[in-house]
Amino acid sequence: MSLGYAEKLSFIEDVGQVGMAEFFDSSHVLQCKIEELAKMIQKSKHLVVFTGAGISTSCGIPDFRGPKGIWTLQREGKDLPKASLPFHRAMPSMTHMALVELEKAGILKFVISQNVDGLHLRSGIPREKLSELHGDSFMEMCPSCGAEYLRDFEVETIGLKETSRKCSNAKCGAKLKDTVLDWEDALPPKEIDPAEKHCKMADLVLCLGTSLQITPACNLPLKCLRGGGKIVIVNLQKTPKDKKADVVIHGFVDKVVAGVMETLNMQIPPYVRIDLFQIILNQSLSRDERYINWTLRVASVHGLTSQLPFIESVEVSFSDNHNFKDAVLDEQPFIIKRRTTETETFDIFLKINYSEGCDCLSTKITIPFKYEVSTEEHEEETIDKEAVLQSLREKAVEESSCGQSGVVERRFVSEPRSETIVYATVTNLRTFHCQQSVLANGDLKWKMEGSGTTSRKRSRTGKRKPRA
Repeated sequence: MSLGYAEKLSFIEDVGQVGMAEFFDSSHVLQCKIEELAKMIQKSKHLVVFTGAGISTSCGIPDFRGPKGIWTLQREGKDLPKASLPFHRAMPSMTHMALVELEKAGILKFVISQNVDGLHLRSGIPREKLSELHGDSFMEMCPSCGAEYLRDFEVETIGLKETSRKCSNAKCGAKLKDTVLDWEDALPPKEIDPAEKHCKMADLVLCLGTSLQITPACNLPLKCLRGGGKIVIVNLQKTPKDKKADVVIHGFVDKVVAGVMETLNMQIPPYVRIDLFQIILNQSLSRDERYINWTLRVASVHGLTSQLPFIESVEVSFSDNHNFKDAVLDEQPFIIKRRTTETETFDIFLKINYSEGCDCLSTKITIPFKYEVSTEEHEEETIDKEAVLQSLREKAVEESSCGQSGVVERRFVSEPRSETIVYATVTNLRTFHCQQSVLANGDLKWKMEGSGTTSRKRSRTGKRKPRA
């Protein structure tokens, strides 16, 4: 999990059992259990998946209680683990994407997550089919109208505190709050209620990568038992709920899930990350009306004061018919100001250089400059945003590369003259391949490849406390 998130949590002495031993089923036993789980999923009418930090460790995000977990190392007085890439650039794992395919196929009905990394939403799990019990480090919500805002940056606070932004609903405008719970915060009904409902309906609850130590969250899977449902636990450590499970699998979650998908003859879809930024060009006549003063800004779609975490710098140059000096904008906000005559036309060339964690180095964009007086107060070009996004995804997969970009929104304001263009750009691509091979002793070995860049008690109405 995010080291920043762990540091923001209130101090508490007892964080549950940490540093537990890991167990691995033999390859033969593992394969038998994978096949058994695949059959259970195939027969299931209402599959619910319950996830923990163990599904995100392969994304470069440290867990809490494993041998090298954050709290384990803290208790041992050791240095905390180093994240392999910035938290906001973490990409969904093979397991995350397999769940997306199961949901699209109508097999997976609901996902319950204890994680705050936001990777289920980024992977493509519909919000209405997801409960993020402990919140989302990249989500802000409006306490007044209930609107949610998924960000490309980690929200600066936790504990349901007010942030520095406001609701963009013109009829609301209330101050936003973060969604991540601190130890003293109760589980929000918006998340716990549908989670309970689906667990009661489930004929199979699949627990992936969780030590099942946080209550009441860890008791949710048990709610399927009264209706005759079954529980399967996939985790490297033993859990307090193992005795309640029909099958307990000790193995890496990605390996188990890849085996299940292969047995079900289902493909794991690629992950294509698309980020948004806006280019704002403002133009105004000088006081003597002899010149056009213009300002170009590359900004976040989340507001002019928000940072663009995935952009390192912007290089600006101009067409040959102009003598403007080129510029390199390497500090945010990315703004350049110039002056020209009213009749001049030229092109502005932008090279958007991406930061660490992005697969592509840069994207090039051309902005035509021409001063025009519009007769309309406000104009907005109609663009099918979803069609553009889908085209970008398909092109990235087809070309096995990223860096593609497209316009998803364009707005004009006549006075003072302003043009805003929102660009979508493919910044990461990861594909997954699973191959089964037979070892000399007859056991099966899984080869998994991913291409691309790289316990507590929490009462429903009260506080989070250590598990007894």
